[in-house]
Amino acid sequence: MEGFYFVYILQSITDNNFYTGYTKDLKRRFEEHTQGKVPSTKERRPLKLVYFEACLSQQDATYREKYLKTFYGKMFIRNRLKSYLTG
Repeated sequence: MEGFYFVYILQSITDNNFYTGYTKDLKRRFEEHTQGKVPSTKERRPLKLVYFEACLSQQDATYREKYLKTFYGKMFIRNRLKSYLTG
């Protein structure tokens, strides 16, 4: 999906916490996380990709990432993933 920026959420299998980020190349970025090349998630591996959104611009992606890191953004994600998180 060329031309998009992706906002993504990873879940640590180790501690069940989430990590939110954005990137132009989702596949490459996820590989960097799983290989331990990202300091903020290196110690939280293994990780799984549980959510992503495509945005048309980098500015939209950064705004969305910042929102998803807020209290209301976290509530949105928990509601969105409710059936996934409860099994």
